[in-house]
Amino acid sequence: MKVLILSCNTGEGHNAAGRAVKERLVYEGHEAVMLDYLQLASKRTAKLVGQTYVRIAKNLPWLFHFLYRIGGMISSSRHKSPVYWANKGMAKHLLYYLDVNDFDAIVMPHLFPAETLTYMKRHNMTDIPAIAVATDYTCIPFWEETECDYYVIPHADLAEEFAGRGVPMEKLLPFGIPVGMAFSEKEKKREAKEKLKLPVDKPMYLVMSGSMGFGKIHLFAFELARKLKDGEQIVIICGNNNKLRRTLRSEFWWNKSVHVVGFTEHVAVYMNACDVIYTKPGGLTSTEALVKNIPIVHTAPIPGCETRNRDFFTSRGMSVAAEHIRTQVAQGKTLVQNKALREGMAEAQRENAYPDAAKDIVRFLNRLVQEV
Repeated sequence: MKVLILSCNTGEGHNAAGRAVKERLVYEGHEAVMLDYLQLASKRTAKLVGQTYVRIAKNLPWLFHFLYRIGGMISSSRHKSPVYWANKGMAKHLLYYLDVNDFDAIVMPHLFPAETLTYMKRHNMTDIPAIAVATDYTCIPFWEETECDYYVIPHADLAEEFAGRGVPMEKLLPFGIPVGMAFSEKEKKREAKEKLKLPVDKPMYLVMSGSMGFGKIHLFAFELARKLKDGEQIVIICGNNNKLRRTLRSEFWWNKSVHVVGFTEHVAVYMNACDVIYTKPGGLTSTEALVKNIPIVHTAPIPGCETRNRDFFTSRGMSVAAEHIRTQVAQGKTLVQNKALREGMAEAQRENAYPDAAKDIVRFLNRLVQEV
């Protein structure tokens, strides 16, 4: 089976989900190709779209929230949105790529290529089975105007929301958000701390800012560092935000208990080692922590779908959250100190996690392709 995975660089979560599916496909002996589908038009187009998204979300969160709300207001299964018509222009590029490459199925962990495939299917330009993968714990605007063969959703409890927005219930697959195989592997906390050269007998707080380093992480880190005692450790993962990494290293060079990390492919190891994770409520990082079954404190969301992610987790006891940095810090400290609270959250996480999402997607793809 040969599968094409189409993503888009508007946030690393979509790419992470795509890579998780690709990893599983290759592991099971299939062939998989993953690409930023906007690069089929030009690298310049892909870069422009990605940078615009990041700048708005990072520097103008109020505008991001406004656009998200507007999207929700105009989103409808009865008519096509400007997002659909914008992505229609990619059809000729994708058609050419599909003509010169032979794929059995397409997986899309992003709305944009799903819009393009919808246009192509409506105009008989392709009949390749296409599966969309939602990467947030809500039905974001415009999924309902797409016409994919199936939709993988993060949790069974979201089926009514997706169906209520216009996505056919019979097309919904509650497999969960796919994460890399490393997040399903078990490793003792002590072994992970030894691997990272951290004190094995001291609590470690992991702070994740997202792939682009969103949020007021320097203020959060200062408050958390101020509350450290008895050799407690902090690891801050800054993602691709090199400016943030340099700033934090400059601020904490003297503090041997604060470790600042840039982009890393070993997030799973850091999660294995931590006692509490502080993370903004992105769909992928939250799911990775959920599958790892570690205490989660959700920090300030990018207004929009991340707010819904946070609410989904906290309402089921899978995380705690607060508006103010001091309260967020205190929540993490409480989780470290209160065993009953940790165990209650761990049990809620086990009840709601879908650790085999990537495996289930590949199994379904295989069956779907054989039927076709």
